[in-house]
Amino acid sequence: MKVQVSTYPGRSVSIDGTSFLYFGGTSYLGVHADVEFQDLVLRSVRQYGSNFGTSRRSNVQFSIYEEVESYMAKWVGSEACLTMSSGYLAGQLVANHFNTKEYKLFYSPNSHSALFRTNAKPYTTYTTLNIALREHFESKKNEIPVIFLDSIDFSGCNYPDFQILRTLPLTSCILVVDDSHGIGIVGKEGSGVFRSVLSIPCQELVLCASLGKALGLQAGAVFGKRGRIEQMKSSNFFGGASPAAPFYLAHFMEAKAVYSKKRRLLQDNIKSFLSGLKAPKRLNFMPDYPVFGFSDPQLTNHLRENNIIITDFRYPTEDTYATNRIVLTAAHTKQDIDWLVKALNFYE
Repeated sequence: MKVQVSTYPGRSVSIDGTSFLYFGGTSYLGVHADVEFQDLVLRSVRQYGSNFGTSRRSNVQFSIYEEVESYMAKWVGSEACLTMSSGYLAGQLVANHFNTKEYKLFYSPNSHSALFRTNAKPYTTYTTLNIALREHFESKKNEIPVIFLDSIDFSGCNYPDFQILRTLPLTSCILVVDDSHGIGIVGKEGSGVFRSVLSIPCQELVLCASLGKALGLQAGAVFGKRGRIEQMKSSNFFGGASPAAPFYLAHFMEAKAVYSKKRRLLQDNIKSFLSGLKAPKRLNFMPDYPVFGFSDPQLTNHLRENNIIITDFRYPTEDTYATNRIVLTAAHTKQDIDWLVKALNFYE
């Protein structure tokens, strides 16, 4: 069910004059509609303007970029960080960087298209990926394997324990992890999965992420070793792209208290939701994570009949499987959660 809206949907959305509770999207912390967060945005816009349409190599530069990148690196737990204007562009920067004769690219099941090079195809299972990696090492080729994966792949294969990943022969591999759906809500103070994945023995870890989901910033970031990040910063890809608007990065620095409060509210909503469900096994979900998937299209219809809209579309193309997800956010009230629980509990 596709609908047109004129304002960003928060905890509810109006369709043809009828109000529906909205349990979809990726604004997990609900900051996009938070007045305190918006005030920080407006204050930053007045200082930095609405955009900075030039290269990071320009002779006139905002100091905020390096300040934020240094802060983000410490927050996530990496040596260094760079920012881009979107998470997709950050992923493409990383994929382009490793697309040379020195490396061999391997795509894990359910890895995001932001990481793909032309005609890239993910392995359908981790078993086939495991076999391909071992065959690569047996052939004694010189290319270093680079394994791309999503930290939150919504199948439960990776986050939180990455058990299947640990079965791969990783000691001579570079791991590239897309943490777009994790950063901001999982890990210490919402810092994502970098520290936990760093405990897995591998040659090197690179993490990229969209900051436009939980954190509500139109920007992307890449994290890793200082030398690797400097190599990416020296590329034409990085230098030729306009950076993220500086006001986004500036108000990220000011919003720590808002993010912290929202994470607490989100966890309260998750606990309230699960405690009220009669049949939680009907849904696919991960510990302490606000997304609940299912494959029953009739359940989607049932929820819509109870004035509830969820995420329901084919992604990333019309040829792929339908995405059916109930998404809780920090913006939802207890009454919203109770109504959702009641609708689910009455579904036969």
